[in-house]
Amino acid sequence: MRRVHGFAVATAAFSFVTALTPAHAQDASKAVAGGGITAPGWQGQVDANEAKRGNTINNAKFSKDGDALHVVTGPASTYWNPANKASGDYTVKASFKEPQYMNLNNHDHPYGIMIGGNDLGTDQASMFYCAAYGDGRFIARGFGPAAFQLNGREGEAAPSIHKAAGKGEPVAQDIAVSVKGDKVSCSINGAVVGTWNKSDIVGAGKLKSTDGVYGIRFAHNTEGLVTGLSVTKP
Repeated sequence: MRRVHGFAVATAAFSFVTALTPAHAQDASKAVAGGGITAPGWQGQVDANEAKRGNTINNAKFSKDGDALHVVTGPASTYWNPANKASGDYTVKASFKEPQYMNLNNHDHPYGIMIGGNDLGTDQASMFYCAAYGDGRFIARGFGPAAFQLNGREGEAAPSIHKAAGKGEPVAQDIAVSVKGDKVSCSINGAVVGTWNKSDIVGAGKLKSTDGVYGIRFAHNTEGLVTGLSVTKP
């Protein structure tokens, strides 16, 4: 199985280790005007590296836009509603739309589903996420007290992942993360792009469990709309 990139909590504002895009993706996060979380019931946090640079969750914007959750980053951020929990075998899914591909950056940044959120806001916080890029790649990462990668620092391409026609053009992805027995899988646009043993994700220095809170994650300097975030049981 592949290896992963990790998770750390940096401050009382609890921040995750940054989910790096390719090596060239070291552009500075740009604070979003009018930032903060206005969607009722939702919480969020920036990555540890972002917090070290003085960024807070108020440097990104998370709001409701009709039936959609509207995310504009800013620092790389993870968002969740504590009421959204999943356990046992389940699938968490949502549709993501980047209305203007790379409108806030000069290269691809990913966004996707987070599951297994436990002890959020503590130095034992953990979670797993699978996220898509608008250039046809995806990344799978785990954050625990230690950091780990599941498919490399730059992720990998998959045929089912939609590619934007160009900068400023729309691109959309349907992303789902499933837990079934001893396997965790990620599907994008109806096709499985990666499957891992649960033991690659849960254990010492990794996730506490795949049971926990679910939510969404966006890398820095990225804008997107999320609809249909939900969990289903087999």
